[in-house]
Amino acid sequence: VQLQASGGGLVQAGGSLRLSCAASGRAFRAYSLGWFRQAPGKEREFVAAMRSGGGNIVYADSVKGRFTISRDRNMGYLQMDSLKPEDTAVYFCAAQAGASLTTPQYGYWGRGTLVTVSS
Repeated sequence: VQLQASGGGLVQAGGSLRLSCAASGRAFRAYSLGWFRQAPGKEREFVAAMRSGGGNIVYADSVKGRFTISRDRNMGYLQMDSLKPEDTAVYFCAAQAGASLTTPQYGYWGRGTLVTVSS
């Protein structure tokens, strides 16, 4: 499975962006989907994740109520609303979680896409 995240960019605080994760291979549909982010000088952190069937959706407290994860066939999405400067980071999509959806123990990772939120 190969993943490619896209949709990042520069947005003002309060704005919205929709990130996409394009996956190759039908195996993706059987895998969980996760989004993580990494800000400069910080460790990679969990953002949102969901199981293959669309159930068990989990969000980091910092994005709950503002971000929405979804998927459709070989695509994953992260709708980001009410963006804040602290959301600035490189965002990564990942597939095939380990025992936990919220730890970065995923089998497949895509290249990140940069999101910059200006104040």
